[in-house]
Amino acid sequence: MSSPPGAAGKGRSLSAVSRDRIEQHLKFLVGVRHPVAAPAALQRACSYLEDTLRALGYAVDLHGFFDGGQEYHNVVATRLGTRRPEKRVLVLAHFDTVAGSPGADDNASGVALLLELATMFKEWRPELTLQFVGVNLEENSDRDEHGTGLRGSRALAAFALQQGWEIEAVVVLESVAFAGGSVRQAAPAGVPLQVPPNGDFLAVIGNELAQGVVARFALAADSFDIALPVVPLVVPDNGELLPDTRRSDHAPFWDAGYPAIMLTDTTNFRNPHYHEPSDTLETLNLAFAVRVCQATAAFLLGMAGGEGAAPS
Repeated sequence: MSSPPGAAGKGRSLSAVSRDRIEQHLKFLVGVRHPVAAPAALQRACSYLEDTLRALGYAVDLHGFFDGGQEYHNVVATRLGTRRPEKRVLVLAHFDTVAGSPGADDNASGVALLLELATMFKEWRPELTLQFVGVNLEENSDRDEHGTGLRGSRALAAFALQQGWEIEAVVVLESVAFAGGSVRQAAPAGVPLQVPPNGDFLAVIGNELAQGVVARFALAADSFDIALPVVPLVVPDNGELLPDTRRSDHAPFWDAGYPAIMLTDTTNFRNPHYHEPSDTLETLNLAFAVRVCQATAAFLLGMAGGEGAAPS
């Protein structure tokens, strides 16, 4: 793994995060994006990811998988590494919603940050291959249908395993824009740490294999002086004893033996609009989202290494 770049490089790169661009992505994406309730909107989101990433100069592939007799796609944008292209760092965010919610926080926020990161890194020449991936069908196809989500990421993790991908880290952006000092924070039973009472922090969740990746993320946020409280949590094995820690696209990568972390505002343990019609753009804290984006960029700079220009 490469060391973090020097202070001059990091300052330029992190100041490049654009709140306006993040907000524009959110405005396009927010709305029900569901394979049954709103299939056209789901396809529009998929095409938006593909078109935006292609326009930024990435090599873009559509990774197809079948669900319920229909083909769906994950959008995979790739920048090959200059020194160790066989090693990969993946950034993921799911672009679908449940049937009854416009999904601003869950998960237009993660997709907007993914696209902002891809914009920031469009001229970067990473030492390791860097991939930005929009994944489909993370949510259940029906509110009453449990245990059927994560279809896109499960298909992608299986493909990665079949192809022998050497993944150094998977970073999943899962609902990353609901926060505030007066927001009440809860926690699932059995979490082995003291969770702060106010929901103004970013949770970074990994399994035992990803313990080093969790530590690197927390260190990157701290080293770059980003005003973002980070609460790290490493769960035993693959999180089976704490099922709430498996509720996003990192879990299939854990199961496939890859180091993966989830970045999250903790969704329903903080956000009263989770999976509700009220999960709208107006409820989001975009200043918090910018800081999450900065911290993720800092992590990627250290994890993937390399050199190049970042937008001003």
